Amino acid sequence: MEIFAFAAFYRVNPEAFPMEFRQVVSYIWMQQAFLALFMMWFWENDIAVSISQGSIAYEMVRPINLYNRWFCQAAANRLARALLRCAPILIVAFLLPQPYRMSLPENLTQFILFIISAALSLGVVISFSMLVYISLFYTLSPTGIRIIVAVLSDFLAGAAIPLPFFPDKIRAVVELLPFASMQNMPLRIYSGNISGSAALKGIALQLFWLTVLFITGRFAMSRALKKVIVQGG
Repeated sequence: MEIFAFAAFYRVNPEAFPMEFRQVVSYIWMQQAFLALFMMWFWENDIAVSISQGSIAYEMVRPINLYNRWFCQAAANRLARALLRCAPILIVAFLLPQPYRMSLPENLTQFILFIISAALSLGVVISFSMLVYISLFYTLSPTGIRIIVAVLSDFLAGAAIPLPFFPDKIRAVVELLPFASMQNMPLRIYSGNISGSAALKGIALQLFWLTVLFITGRFAMSRALKKVIVQGG
């Protein structure tokens, strides 16, 4: 239905849009296939429950780095869900007639850049999610902040509409934020909307935000664990 909605607009004036229709089609199909990989509304309830109910005390006595454990847990769960979900969607997407059929990347280089960007995107998503989990140490309920973060981040990451469709002045700012380093970058690279030096710059920005968010999360976690108090027997 989303592709049909875009198709209706493209029939009126295809030249008025910043992405070719085939690029939009590939963007939407890849977004749906790897939904669990990039979406911010996918949360690890085990982590939230362990913080809110105090079972984190058992985690703290184990000789492991809690941040690294949660990070790997979130990455593994997202990858497992994405792999189970993507196969049937991709099969259908490649069997549909044109112009609704999903396209392959233009060349092998573009596909390799997509793989690199997707891996960095997953790291940025998890690093940002970790900051949300850490914020639960200071709140009574996780519901409010999770809803706000999920809606805001998914919109600014291009989940509702791709970022090229944003007004130019707003897009210029949004593309510098960490949200643009989530699903926006790998999906636009795969679809061919970004290539060459622009793709390399986008990947460099992803690496920057991954580093910043990871270091910030490690620091925030160490501060939170020093002050955590678990009540009850």
